[in-house]
Amino acid sequence: MSDQEKTDHMQEPEEQSEQEMTGQDEAAEQPETDACEEAAAQETEETAGETADEAAQEEAGQEPEEEGEQPEAKKGFFSRRNKKDKKDTQIEELTDRVKRQMAEFDNYRKRTEKEKAAMFEVGAKSVIEKLLPVIDNFERGLAAVPEGTQDPYAEGMEKIYKQLLSMLESLDVKPIDAAGKEFDPNFHNAVMHVEDETLGENIVVEELQKGYLYRDSVVRHSMVKVAN
Repeated sequence: MSDQEKTDHMQEPEEQSEQEMTGQDEAAEQPETDACEEAAAQETEETAGETADEAAQEEAGQEPEEEGEQPEAKKGFFSRRNKKDKKDTQIEELTDRVKRQMAEFDNYRKRTEKEKAAMFEVGAKSVIEKLLPVIDNFERGLAAVPEGTQDPYAEGMEKIYKQLLSMLESLDVKPIDAAGKEFDPNFHNAVMHVEDETLGENIVVEELQKGYLYRDSVVRHSMVKVAN
């Protein structure tokens, strides 16, 4: 065998080994290519499904929900509805406090008005009680003047007496009608008792001292004489 033939014979196995390795690489690369193609196909199908879901939500009038945000959004929504904000709680507490204070002030105002009215009634009665003896003295003095007397002094006393009575009337002070009425312990004070068959039982015969009313309350009871 010549040298050229030996060289060709040695190169042939090397070429065969290179071809075998190329074939093995191609065989190894082919499964990897098939796996990539399958993964790409799955991603395409998933993307198409998500797109179809979003389109369906848009047709139904709903906005597409992003992944990962839906549970947090729902959780936040329900937590806001179930749990009040601190500001809302403070507003409710302050509103309730203001209402209570307004109610207390209204009760205080009404109570104060009643107390003022009661104090005014007591003060008015006290002043009227002090004026009544003066009116009694005017009546006694006028009763002592003979009828038909033209005395300027007596006429002046009578005018002053009438002025006092008109002033008391303007203050809702009225004399108690007693003579000829049935005795009433709420208005009359019996100091004398007489027997008279011509009169009925418990009839006021004579009024010894006038009694007065102030706004339907007794300032002074009438001092009277009662028959039978």
